[in-house]
Amino acid sequence: MRNVKASPTNTPHWQKLAKLHAQYQSQSIEQLNDLSANGGQCIDAAGLSVDLSRNFVNQVIVDELVALAKTQGMPEKINQLIAGEEVNNTEARAAHHTALRLPDSAQTRADVGETQQKIKALADNLRNKSWRGSNDTEITDVVNIGIGGSDLGPRMTCNALSSMTTDGPKVHFVANIDPRDLETVLQGLKPASTLILISSKSFNTTETLENALSARRWLLEAIPQSDLSKHVIAVSSNVEKAVAFGVDADNILPMWDWVGGRYSLWSAIGLPIAIAIGYEGFRELLDGAHAMDEHFATAPVENNLPCLLALLEVWYVNFCNAHSSAVLPYSHELGLFPDYLQQLTMESNGKQVHKDGSPVLSRTCPTIWGSAGTIGQHSFHQLLHQGTELIPVDFILPLHSHSDEHSKQAHLVANCLAQSKALTEGKSEASATQELAGSGLSDAAIAELASHKASPGNRPNTIIAMDKLTPSNLGALVALYEHKVYAASVVWDINAFDQWGVELGKQLSTPIFAALTGDDSASTDKTTAFWIKRFTQQ
Repeated sequence: MRNVKASPTNTPHWQKLAKLHAQYQSQSIEQLNDLSANGGQCIDAAGLSVDLSRNFVNQVIVDELVALAKTQGMPEKINQLIAGEEVNNTEARAAHHTALRLPDSAQTRADVGETQQKIKALADNLRNKSWRGSNDTEITDVVNIGIGGSDLGPRMTCNALSSMTTDGPKVHFVANIDPRDLETVLQGLKPASTLILISSKSFNTTETLENALSARRWLLEAIPQSDLSKHVIAVSSNVEKAVAFGVDADNILPMWDWVGGRYSLWSAIGLPIAIAIGYEGFRELLDGAHAMDEHFATAPVENNLPCLLALLEVWYVNFCNAHSSAVLPYSHELGLFPDYLQQLTMESNGKQVHKDGSPVLSRTCPTIWGSAGTIGQHSFHQLLHQGTELIPVDFILPLHSHSDEHSKQAHLVANCLAQSKALTEGKSEASATQELAGSGLSDAAIAELASHKASPGNRPNTIIAMDKLTPSNLGALVALYEHKVYAASVVWDINAFDQWGVELGKQLSTPIFAALTGDDSASTDKTTAFWIKRFTQQ
């Protein structure tokens, strides 16, 4: 039976929050936000410092949001996730990725410990050059072939920790079935010194398998079939098919159904990370995430960073009519972090039914977008400052850099803090008029121009800072957003761990591909048939 009471819209807290928004919406953030007066301005956990002082909330609103979360069973649901209970109800699975981040001394799953030792051995052998290719050739390049969670997490992490990739093979990534992706990566590489890493749980994912077949053909143009196992590793649960492909059984690392793709960088899917930065760095990444797990599991909701960020998202999406959210890392190395968060957030919470299958009665997931600062300041920041949409912003700020150029880092930090301040405070038309007064323009011209230079301000934003971008701090940052996504799903009563919408497109592509490649019996709709005809007539 469907339990409509699970919908947050049926709680008294939801109704109270709607009234609070109506009561306070005319106030500015500076007038409203009193969190700093109550010691809640900046909360530290797992190496991160999160400043909430520029959000459109006060203690009354936060207290009501916390009460909503508790009514939706937040503490119990957190315990269920951490304990590995079946939180993915539509697939009858746990979502126990936190188990991958446990310290070795606390690890209770023998299969996880064994896999981590295998990751270490493979990474060490490649980095110390004891893994040799055909004709005893040194492996200089590793090409990771995967898509979705088998690509985005490792790719983002390797990019973010690129300052640590001074030793070992160079790691490349291929995801797109567009042939130019693989072709571009393989240009300049030599088969005898290249290792292909195929990441596919089923070993049936179309994009990954097609790219892997192309990569195998490329290898076999230069090396004998008998040497193929020296150049191919796989991460998959389908050992039989991987062996048939040419992967030595000892070079296949497992995947588990209790680890979702977008939560899998902590598993053997993270092998490219261990190869790129060394297993010690990979272990630090896990340790940082575990520190955030501990905070999420033990901190009360009112001081729990993932919960508070999730509740702010609920507030902005459901009561302040925000349709999107921007994530702006002020770090060149974190340039791929918004891309990673798009899958983590929108594939998880882009849902229209509750866990019991009943329709949701409110909006759920916002659109996530962004890019690295200061690049975005010269493009879309105009929309953030003077556009008509309310777009909450998360600024990600490593205070110090691995670069020796302290002055440039100071400029970067100054720009981030200035953007946060400008979004909040804006510039009044009176201030714009005063600035223009000394420009030599006529009073009429000043009056006409002032409104164009004014910015409304009152744009909410959060600063998430760390001392430096290290594996530990990156692990904590990723885990912070993972748990934020889950906490928001608890409030909305949706399943954050399935992705049936993604599966639909995969199902429909099979008969269309058959028609595109000469199967006249394949039937489809008129529009698709039109484009199939256009393709086949070329």
